[in-house]
Amino acid sequence: MDPEKTSEALSDHGAAAAPVALQLRLFVAGLTPRSTRAVANIRSLCERYLPGAYELEVVNLYETPASASSEQIIAAPTCVRRFPLPPRRVVGDMSNSERVIAGLSLTEVR
Repeated sequence: MDPEKTSEALSDHGAAAAPVALQLRLFVAGLTPRSTRAVANIRSLCERYLPGAYELEVVNLYETPASASSEQIIAAPTCVRRFPLPPRRVVGDMSNSERVIAGLSLTEVR
């Protein structure tokens, strides 16, 4: 799984970029069911609360293990909110929507 960025920031014509209100980095360990579920859950929440105004980068720790130490990741899946500051983290498969929303402060980002 290559680092993957999902953003709906370009207009239909690709000319003007809308501002990205949220930047997330999701660290996963391979293509396990837990990792796949975490990606789907984060995407679903972002589309619900910030449709088109987020950027999600998925980092597979099996392919880039150095990312874990540089970002101080000790468990996977871990989602890190990089922007807006301050950074926030949530660990787990992201299935508890209320915990993820509160942990990443999704309702405060607009």
